[in-house]
Amino acid sequence: MSFSQELDTYLRARFTLMILVTQEEERAIQTVKQVCNQNQRPCLSWDVADGFQSLTNDKASLPTAKDALTALEQIEKASTDALFVLKDFHDCWKNDTIKRKLRSVAQRLKLTKKSILITSPLNAIPAELKDEAVMVEFPLPKEIELETVLNSLAKTPGVKVNLTPLGKEKLIQAALGLTTAQAQRVFAKAIVSNGRLDDRDINIVTEEKKQIIRESQALEFYAVHETPNDVGGLEILKQWLRLRERAFSQEARDYGLPAPKGIALIGIPGTGKSLTAKMIGGLWRLPLLKLDIGSLFGSLVGQSEERTRQALQLAETVAPCVLWIDEMEKAFASGGLDGGTSTRVFGTILTWMQEKTAPCFVVATANNISQLPPELLRKGRFDEIFFLDLPTKAEREEILAVHLKKRNRFPEDFDIKTLSGICEGYVGAEIEQAIIDAMYLGFNQNREFNNQDVTKALKNQVPLSVSQKETIELLRNWLKEGRAQSASFEEVRQAELEFVPLQLDIRQ
Repeated sequence: MSFSQELDTYLRARFTLMILVTQEEERAIQTVKQVCNQNQRPCLSWDVADGFQSLTNDKASLPTAKDALTALEQIEKASTDALFVLKDFHDCWKNDTIKRKLRSVAQRLKLTKKSILITSPLNAIPAELKDEAVMVEFPLPKEIELETVLNSLAKTPGVKVNLTPLGKEKLIQAALGLTTAQAQRVFAKAIVSNGRLDDRDINIVTEEKKQIIRESQALEFYAVHETPNDVGGLEILKQWLRLRERAFSQEARDYGLPAPKGIALIGIPGTGKSLTAKMIGGLWRLPLLKLDIGSLFGSLVGQSEERTRQALQLAETVAPCVLWIDEMEKAFASGGLDGGTSTRVFGTILTWMQEKTAPCFVVATANNISQLPPELLRKGRFDEIFFLDLPTKAEREEILAVHLKKRNRFPEDFDIKTLSGICEGYVGAEIEQAIIDAMYLGFNQNREFNNQDVTKALKNQVPLSVSQKETIELLRNWLKEGRAQSASFEEVRQAELEFVPLQLDIRQ
């Protein structure tokens, strides 16, 4: 049901108090005006600056009110069956007298055809009004509305448009997740930058969109360039992802396939969980949004829940996309000492993951399994749960090769097999750091680094498999109990799980 249909239903059902949550007051009121005109219902707006104003073409005299309390009194006395739109009325929530009057008026209007609609940027209302009011979400603009904005700018005298049909489609898709005002500013900037609008402006829109998404305080737009070749090992996981590479296409919908929900990546720190999330965005060529759990929490009552709601709504608008929730266990770091805020925030995320219909593929990573609730990892939240373990010998060889190529070195110039044996028990991040340390050794001696430098760097490190031996063993036992699927080679992994090389002092 669209917003217009929803509002029409509420008006015909004689809902007396509605809270319209939106950042786009102008577009929202324009839509409200259209609904009222279609139903021949008078519509008046009120704000503290301009008082009552008519939004429709009715010629009735306007009531006079310069303050919120008087405005409510005039609404109650009005003889017309109108919809009254109150702007910025959420500023009055702290006034007990106005709050009480609003509640009383809403109750008395039940015997009339009059309704009150309050526009607010915040999804929070006083507890006293929750039984009287209904919350209505105003959605961000869709492609057709953004196309209207683009077409309007294109008609501006002096503006040159050289967009191909495909370029225009991609430009509009790049603007999804923006308000109409933001989209208009971004399109205008693209025009001013080079004096015309063409396919090259897609990058300008994307860059501006990144900045706007960052302002949401909880989402960060990642430009992804990683491919499966940039991730060493994890072949089972890569095969799983390749099978779903076309999962968000119309072809898949026509075949009857549902859009994938997401995956959970559990395991040892440094094994490539974050890199994998970036690789998925690059492999599937989808926008990657990172949800920062820590940034969701605010100091004001209801602020955390509001940030969570806005972030998830924005992710749905940008969809199809990959939503990366890093270190998900951080949501429970407060240990219940925050008045239940973390529980409510996490509950909101879990409910959204279960019920979402938008093609948002969730990639959730976690290091500490003990802090994850059972309801998170049950079937239905994720399509699969993968465990990222200590790399096998073959994977260590691949990881070494990946990081050498990344630094413009030829793996053939190094004894990869010997080095992979020396770094047994190391995670990918530790292997990468060893190569960097070896490069420093060679650089400071004005020569090319070699096998001996890498070996020395490896032996100078204390890997997690030694420093956090007990924790790593607990994590690996979690995999052996069959609670997740290994992200590595199945046949090799089962053999290596039987042998845990954690008793070795690899520094000797």
